[in-house]
Amino acid sequence: MSHEARLAELGITLPEVSAPVAAYVPAVRTGQYVYTSGQLPFVDGALPEAGKVGVGDGLIDPGVAAGYARTCALNALAAVRSVTGSLDAVARVVKVVGFVASDPSFTGQPGVVNGASTVLGEIFGDAGLHARSAVGVAVLPLDSPVEVEIVVELKLS
Repeated sequence: MSHEARLAELGITLPEVSAPVAAYVPAVRTGQYVYTSGQLPFVDGALPEAGKVGVGDGLIDPGVAAGYARTCALNALAAVRSVTGSLDAVARVVKVVGFVASDPSFTGQPGVVNGASTVLGEIFGDAGLHARSAVGVAVLPLDSPVEVEIVVELKLS
């Protein structure tokens, strides 16, 4: 089954590529690879929530943040599609880097970034298995709770 058909089967519609908030492009294709810029969890051009991830009052619940990481991954796939024309050009997901704006006591970044990894596995199957980093940071652009970037390898044409 093609990756595009799998998206449809899962009921996933990729969003329009978000406009960059600074001097960069959403994705760059070089050779057999596409590198995305860090993608925030924009929905219809806006962050659904801002703040730090953690457990407690005034913090974003890690489970909610994992959903935002999923949204980031879908935004990254939209950026990939914008330079390839189709996700069917993707041979495999190579690398995922997830950043989590974390309360100082929060250490569950891997669980948050699983939101991105899981959806990539659902879409690409074994070709969605990837190397990964999950990094806790003090703050992200626009006070986003998460940011995700991906690297994909393209099929030989």
